[in-house]
Amino acid sequence: MRFLYTIGLHLYALLLRLVAPFVPKAAQWTAGRRGLLPHIRATLAAETAPLVWFHCASLGEFEQGRPLMEAYAAEYPAHKIVLTFFSPSGYEIRKNWAGADYVFYLPLDTAANARAFLTAVQPRLAVFVKYEFWYYFLTELQRRQVPTVCVSAIFRAEQVFFQPWGGFFRRILSRFTHIFTQNHASRELLQQAGIAQASVAGDTRFDTVVRTAEASARVLPLVEAFTDDWAPVLIVGSSWPEDMPVLTPLLHKYQQELRFIVAPHEISETNLRLVEAALPGQVVRYSQASPATVAQARVLLMDNVGLLSQLYRFGHFAYIGGAFGKGLHNTLEAAAFGLPLFFGPTYHKFQEATDLVELGCAFPVSSSEELLKVFGSLFHREEARLQVQDLSLDYVHDHSGATRKIMRWIGEVMKL
Repeated sequence: MRFLYTIGLHLYALLLRLVAPFVPKAAQWTAGRRGLLPHIRATLAAETAPLVWFHCASLGEFEQGRPLMEAYAAEYPAHKIVLTFFSPSGYEIRKNWAGADYVFYLPLDTAANARAFLTAVQPRLAVFVKYEFWYYFLTELQRRQVPTVCVSAIFRAEQVFFQPWGGFFRRILSRFTHIFTQNHASRELLQQAGIAQASVAGDTRFDTVVRTAEASARVLPLVEAFTDDWAPVLIVGSSWPEDMPVLTPLLHKYQQELRFIVAPHEISETNLRLVEAALPGQVVRYSQASPATVAQARVLLMDNVGLLSQLYRFGHFAYIGGAFGKGLHNTLEAAAFGLPLFFGPTYHKFQEATDLVELGCAFPVSSSEELLKVFGSLFHREEARLQVQDLSLDYVHDHSGATRKIMRWIGEVMKL
């Protein structure tokens, strides 16, 4: 199985090189790893401070790891953080993040790369966020007796680790010193598979969204001008093209009663024009807006990145994109402000979304007709919306605190 694993990874890397001329993300993935290990060695050669290694697959995992990295930096200011990403969508956006001292792509998981990388970094601690269970890196970390922890992990019974033929992959999990899961079901799966070094801490993203909601609000004059007439606001977060046919009838029906802020998941001209076509003449792009133009528009179209988590404080309702395609995007950012949530049917892999649906704070829909019906039942009942708000806020606050639990474990490890 290890042979097949190794061959599979090399074939994956070869495939990315072959499609790189045609697929921008594949081009970034391959270019970012060209000369990577010599670059890492040269960059870290003169470093004398203790280093701790955090690895995130992509941007979503970074947001889960961020509160822990910030807490670690505050607790151990003399240490430095090495942050790695597997995906370009994480690295390219966060390569200049001030919270990490060094940011690199992760080399391909081979025995030679793992040895070279860990020799260059010499980490005191390794933290893997949520998933990415790389055999050679974890084996080499264990051989070097580096404390290695996985945080915010979540598992499902259908995953390869829990199949009769999944012994090789269970051995990968056994390389961790400890695994902190998001929920009890994940811990029970691990224990049934013979992975005893696991406990429930929760999801560190709750700590991030609570802090964002409680922090001093960023001044956004154009958004304030757009929402200052006290009309209710629907925030559309991380929309995909598949979401627009479902949303468009809602935009038409409530164009006189609501204002809409739409933030596409990918900022491309095609996606921006899809939104503009929904309400012709009533959409203004954020980059082209002025206080006068936003006051006349019904839709403020966000053609930038990095503001979405701040936008939810202006909302009364939120539609979260992605669940008519590969999967739902971040619901916690909106839930932290108590907004009733609407999204498509592909949400069951996300524990927080499932929880919010069960609480009656989130409403999955399968069509535009269903969205109109469910949205209308809340829009015309303010008392019901406020009840959702209270339940949502309680849920988010009750589930915060994972960072503190993990930092207590790290504190004990660092004493050894």
